Amino acid sequence: MYQQPEKSRWTGRVDSVSDERAFRLHQRIRLLDLTQPLAPMEQAAALIGFACDEGVRRNQGRQGAKEAPAAVKAALGRLPWHLPQGVSVFDAGDVVCVDRRLEQSQAELGKAVSRLLRSGAAPVVIGGGHETAYGHYLGVREALGTDVRLGIINIDAHFDLRPYDDGPTSGTMFRQILDEDKQVGYCCLGIQKLGNTAALFADAQRYGCEYMLEEQLTAGPMEAAYEQIERFASTYDGVMLTICMDAISAAAAPGVSAPSPFGLAPSLVRALIRRIVAHPNTISVDLCEVNPLVDEGGKTVALAAAFCLDILLHFRRLQSRVENVR
Repeated sequence: MYQQPEKSRWTGRVDSVSDERAFRLHQRIRLLDLTQPLAPMEQAAALIGFACDEGVRRNQGRQGAKEAPAAVKAALGRLPWHLPQGVSVFDAGDVVCVDRRLEQSQAELGKAVSRLLRSGAAPVVIGGGHETAYGHYLGVREALGTDVRLGIINIDAHFDLRPYDDGPTSGTMFRQILDEDKQVGYCCLGIQKLGNTAALFADAQRYGCEYMLEEQLTAGPMEAAYEQIERFASTYDGVMLTICMDAISAAAAPGVSAPSPFGLAPSLVRALIRRIVAHPNTISVDLCEVNPLVDEGGKTVALAAAFCLDILLHFRRLQSRVENVR
């Protein structure tokens, strides 16, 4: 299920071959083969794709998110390099869902994320449907160990707390995690009443989830969101961020499995992302639900690539030397 990275995927405009100030990301990307032993890495980010939308299919959404890792990486490669000296960015390849084996592909993603964290790298997972988040979680938990308190911050229009009696989907993963792991806390930013039943709001309360509604974020002061992020992130030993692109207004992000007419503005989501990845407890990120097959003019792919670059630019783990995880 693991595919090694290919340099041929990283192409784009070349303004100079010698002046690094004119470089774009495709000129600075390095390849990382996860089938080989990993040396300790400092101030390094690793992009790992999760080419899977089986969870979306099971959840009766619009398929196509499995094409996102290739599309987002290609768009990211064309963006200018602004990272500080000493920071490295690796393409660590992709985990691909084969024969609809969702659970096995999530486990494979977990192994990849765990190896990256243990090496000292900061994983940035590019999904895939939002089932990506469960594989991401498996890797974080394996790397941190069972006793470490883990906070999950989800920027999303949906709680994704649906029952999974008939198997996991792209709408069940946070319920799965909370059922399995009593050391996890869950905070969701951007929740919409239009996207969640009253039963799901009741489940969120029963599970002790923290959340802010889309209208609270849009109409209220950003300081309230920043205060919640700071308080939540400081409660846990480690924090993983997961971003669902359907939290964003469909005008800016039409290429998702469940477009949102009253979603968040991209600039607001960017501000949330910057605040979360700048927290010292944040250790990894995933970005999900980009569907290039239904993306109007490549808007959503371009926005996802811009978010990825913003993550790299503001990730606290890349600003100074970090110790290997456990």
